[in-house]
Amino acid sequence: MSYRLGVDVGGTFTDLLLVDDSNGETYTAKVPSTPEDSSIGVLDGINRICSQSDIDLSKVSQVMHGTTVATNAVLTGKGAKVGLITTKGYRQVLQVARSFCPGGLGGWVSYVKTPLLAPLELTIEADERMGADGQSVSPLDKDLFRKDLELLNSKNKIEALTICFINSYVNGQHEIEAKEIAKKVLGDIPISISSEVVPEMQEYERAETTVVNSYVRPQVSKYVTNLQNSLQEKMSNDVNLAILRSDGGLASGRAAAESPVNLLLSGPAGGVAGAMYFCKRSGFENILTFDMGGTSTDVALIQDGEARVRRETRVGDVTVRAPSVDVRTVGAGGGSIAFVPELTKALRVGPESAGAEPGPAAYKKGGDKATVCDANVVLGYLPSDVKLGGDMIIDRESSVKVVQELADAMGIDLMAAAEGIIKIVNESMLGALRLVSVEQGYDPRDFALVGFGGAGPLHANSLGILTGSWPVIIPPGPGVLCAYGDATTKVRDEASQTYVKKVEDIQLEDFITELEALKTRASVSFEKDGIDSTRQDVKYQADIRYTGQAFQLSLGISIDDLKKNSLSILTDEFDRQHEQLFTFAHGKDHEIVMLRAVVEAQNEEMADLDINTSNSSVDDAKIQDSQFYYDGKWHDATLFERNKIGVNSTIPGPSIIQEMDSTTVILPGHSATVDKIGNLLINPNK
Repeated sequence: MSYRLGVDVGGTFTDLLLVDDSNGETYTAKVPSTPEDSSIGVLDGINRICSQSDIDLSKVSQVMHGTTVATNAVLTGKGAKVGLITTKGYRQVLQVARSFCPGGLGGWVSYVKTPLLAPLELTIEADERMGADGQSVSPLDKDLFRKDLELLNSKNKIEALTICFINSYVNGQHEIEAKEIAKKVLGDIPISISSEVVPEMQEYERAETTVVNSYVRPQVSKYVTNLQNSLQEKMSNDVNLAILRSDGGLASGRAAAESPVNLLLSGPAGGVAGAMYFCKRSGFENILTFDMGGTSTDVALIQDGEARVRRETRVGDVTVRAPSVDVRTVGAGGGSIAFVPELTKALRVGPESAGAEPGPAAYKKGGDKATVCDANVVLGYLPSDVKLGGDMIIDRESSVKVVQELADAMGIDLMAAAEGIIKIVNESMLGALRLVSVEQGYDPRDFALVGFGGAGPLHANSLGILTGSWPVIIPPGPGVLCAYGDATTKVRDEASQTYVKKVEDIQLEDFITELEALKTRASVSFEKDGIDSTRQDVKYQADIRYTGQAFQLSLGISIDDLKKNSLSILTDEFDRQHEQLFTFAHGKDHEIVMLRAVVEAQNEEMADLDINTSNSSVDDAKIQDSQFYYDGKWHDATLFERNKIGVNSTIPGPSIIQEMDSTTVILPGHSATVDKIGNLLINPNK
């Protein structure tokens, strides 16, 4: 008997899900995060979940982990000291960038540029030139390169090296030659070359992406190696560690350490994968997700069972050419701090958060500022006899005290202040949901809304009212859903190639040959990790635009469809999506600029909570009577225990449904039913 473990590290809590591979039975746990070293929280959580479930640590064979190590390195500026090698004449590539200043017409006046991750003093030029056709124009001057590199290292002691030559996306031979020389000069320092990390056109984006890979690589590699060693000490030498990628797939520990640029949005992708896992099985393929944790809320749109994936990932002021689930984040979480500025006397919420330490006042860990969590406690949505994460006791008196201070500052009563905090944070999340729906040409009323995260189910019903998205779905284990995503997603890798050709000039046979060659390249990492070709599935994508356009869309394609309908299947779909986004389509002059093969390992493993399938009465799940404050008045409500509510049961509002990892509020005029998977489906009463 073996087990696999999903671990997601958030800003406030670390969530864990342990799955029995023989029958899909699951166990969950939630422990406070340790921001100073996230691996401490991971190991604490592993000890707790195994002791609570009485399972021998040595029986855990796989650990799937969503991590923010790469993200934090970029946001805090605490990555490696990176040296950059460019083609002669391109030393300023990162400095010049795209000559863009954020803000309005006068934005350049106040714009303060973030320090470069590879500063000019750590950048040298190599005397070489590769032509745009892939032919060598001028060979690499190896002796001069070796001399310059030795001088750079002796003066600065760089910790990582990036090599990015012009046109290397067509032919990376000069970069490979430079890498071999650098290995001899620098020893064990990690070296990233652009033709391996991101072999795509546009030299600035390619350089920036490869530099970021180098910038976070030592830290990520150290974290992955140390965690792998700690897991092997606690479990067994055979335990496998996999890290969640930004696009929702998994990478082996080895692949994650080599290409950490693909992990920048590892954390938010887990929740999207978990939501898709449960909603697909219930027949919901068009959904809006919002993952509300202690620090922030992440929202995404899923259409036809597939999450929208961006070809760029943005963290802070850094944008890299790496795929990521199209997740938008706002500083609205359970720990978001509410305050009243002295000048305006107007209530504000976030983005500053109380985080895990000291946390909301209700935690009694030293927090002395009102948060969203405290407002929920005051309003009765989070009853004071509930334990957060199954263990943390909350204190209503502390919450009342800090919210009352805000009420006094505004000259209003306690309940109005608490309800104001909730309304403001709900509007912040609505704004984020509009970014991924309305502003992308989608009507949120055509989608179901999935609320999860530790705080999401508290606010889900209210957001359903604001968006008009029904039903509102609360999956099983909503507070640990990111860990579900980590434990149930697939190992993934991809290979891409620049391919700038007008559609009318493309021969279909040559086009298909290029796609199959990309599949072979994308499968290389699977072979290194021992994943047989019979367990691999492949999806192909093409980036297409109108000739001369600076915008492109990434469209999925299959070889069978191409053989049946030729390239018109691409151009027709591009025109349709272009019209949806911009209200017009030219219908001609199409150009394909990029090809891509995405390979995934087949995964038939399940992770199922123990669902109550009995015909027991809803009364058997009742804990006690309570009341909460909504829309300016108190309402009598009933508290229920979720794991005692049977399939097909209906829970009328107003009510509160409790479980170990989260609390769900059902507002007056609404009811929740339990489907066959265990999802709570909240709808307005007819």
